[in-house]
Amino acid sequence: MPLTVRFVSRAPEGVSRARLKWLGKAVMVAAGCGLHAELSVAIGNDRWIQELNQKYKGKNAPTDVLAFPPGEGPGEAQLLGDVAISAETAWRQARLAGHDLTTELALLLTHAVLHLTGWRDDTPARRRRMMKQTRELLARASQMVQPAKGATSRAPANRARR
Repeated sequence: MPLTVRFVSRAPEGVSRARLKWLGKAVMVAAGCGLHAELSVAIGNDRWIQELNQKYKGKNAPTDVLAFPPGEGPGEAQLLGDVAISAETAWRQARLAGHDLTTELALLLTHAVLHLTGWRDDTPARRRRMMKQTRELLARASQMVQPAKGATSRAPANRARR
């Protein structure tokens, strides 16, 4: 099974789900994930992500993105993990940063992949390093050739160095 990004929810209006799926695959390639890696992505609202944040992280507040590593289990596929993104928070952050929602979702998805590959941002220094790595990884992934409209959205076969 090739690299897979599964959306378990609809993308926000005006955002290309196909583009986000392709970008997720390209980010996983650039991050050095295995060729059989799978990623599940859900996009919801602040209330939904606040409930997840409270249940799994003990924080009773909305957040932009949560990354959940997989449980152990058999199978050929290597589940990288699950990602939950708040479209509402992403939209607010996009406006503050002066870019569009797709760009913010790409940043959050990249940030989540880094968490799932072992990066931590629990101190100010680690957060700065991780934010820098997020932008660098997204830039590398964005340079990979995206398939034309209507073509299958397969991630490039070349793997970037870490």
